[in-house]
Amino acid sequence: MTTVERSHFAFDNTYVRELGGLYEAWRANEVADPRLLAFNDELADELGLDPSFLRSPDGVAVLVGNVVPEGAEPIAQAYSGHQFGGFSPRLGDGRALLLGEVIDVHGRRRDIHLKGSGRTPFARGGDGKAAIGPMLREFIMGEAMHALGVPTTRALAVVATGESIARESLLPGAVLTRVASSHLRVGTFQYAATTHDRELLKRLADYAIARHYPEVTGANNPHIAFYERVVDTQATLIARWMNIGFIHGVMNTDNMTISGETIDYGPCAFMDAFNPETVFSSIDHQGRYAYGNQPMIGQWNLARLAEAIVYLFDDDTDAAVKMATDVLVSFNERFNGYWLTGMRAKLGFRDAHEGDVEIVNDLLALLHAERVDFTSFFRALSRSLRGDSSRLDALFPNRLGLLAWMPRWRARVSGDAGTVAAQMDSVNPVYVPRNHLVEEALAAATQGDLSALSTLLDVLADPFTERFEGDERMARYAEPAPVEYTEGYATFCGT
Repeated sequence: MTTVERSHFAFDNTYVRELGGLYEAWRANEVADPRLLAFNDELADELGLDPSFLRSPDGVAVLVGNVVPEGAEPIAQAYSGHQFGGFSPRLGDGRALLLGEVIDVHGRRRDIHLKGSGRTPFARGGDGKAAIGPMLREFIMGEAMHALGVPTTRALAVVATGESIARESLLPGAVLTRVASSHLRVGTFQYAATTHDRELLKRLADYAIARHYPEVTGANNPHIAFYERVVDTQATLIARWMNIGFIHGVMNTDNMTISGETIDYGPCAFMDAFNPETVFSSIDHQGRYAYGNQPMIGQWNLARLAEAIVYLFDDDTDAAVKMATDVLVSFNERFNGYWLTGMRAKLGFRDAHEGDVEIVNDLLALLHAERVDFTSFFRALSRSLRGDSSRLDALFPNRLGLLAWMPRWRARVSGDAGTVAAQMDSVNPVYVPRNHLVEEALAAATQGDLSALSTLLDVLADPFTERFEGDERMARYAEPAPVEYTEGYATFCGT
């Protein structure tokens, strides 16, 4: 492998310098025929990188892993994980590499990471490769979540490898270049704990504090303060997921970041008809990671983090356990507060009233009973404030429940109707990555046609602004999925 000039990447690799024992140095597999499929110019600019270089053959060689940029130190990170409740002590990056870290134009440290770049020492029988479809799905989902204001990893590029990848059938291969504030996970701490090296565990915790929560450094007990911040950050994140109908699909502890960014968009999807039991993942046979279970699983994962780092809280085990428990049990109150604040905003409530929880829960029960599309409902509701109830009425096969609920909602909405409707529209998207549209774009891209992907990404980049009214060809991007995508639809991890 060759190198490129440092002028294109200014790496500063703190993870490698400070966390020996939590990675293996490695190199990507070289591929013969790389071809750029998708590129994120806006993110490249944010990272201080040259888009024109990265689109060139030399740049694409970097993005696919054929070339190691000067200053990069590619590693496969080590981590453990509870996968569907069962503990795997050694997972790690089986098909991914951290190239290094850069400081973006806003002064933030960001990881540059390859996914699908070949087997590593952590690969457990897999081929280490990735297919075009799952890598483009991660590109779509990350950009959609970013536009929706949800903390997320993002995709810089997807590069086709020219290889055929064996899955259920032969599929064209690809490598994703992912950007994250870090790839520290709950599973990273679990792995450090399995080594029984307390110095390593403390180094990891102190590194995470310095990188993500430097404000707790001066706390009386920085490690418990760190844990509290992670609990709060995850409560906020999962509340945001719930407020937009997002289902992660595989909330294993190795897929929960310390930073609070959404990561690893595998069998994820957005819910159409509201149902707390909605599951799309083909491997979630028991519904462990169903939409309505996500807060509970988030707290469960945070309990596993506490188990890994409890020894850092206090030398007295009983005191340390009590500290951890006190923080962990606060998750529900934190989550409920963030979720209710989000729901109030979605409904146009400008302040908090006792009884709001009942109004919201009764609405959700109504949406469930009537199988109402979650995303469409809130935009139709704001439209009704402007005097047009046709879309709202059309969503309900039986309007009796709606007619009983509406006066309670209107009694809580205060102020100028147009102003309230505009506020609602600022938090309720028109466009989300509807399952049928995503599948349509991925199927076409797998066959070499990127036009549907390009259109979908353009639509999702501005999710709160209603466009295309009267344009039948484009109006479909705001419409619920056909029934086959709401009943029996399955998503896949891509491994």
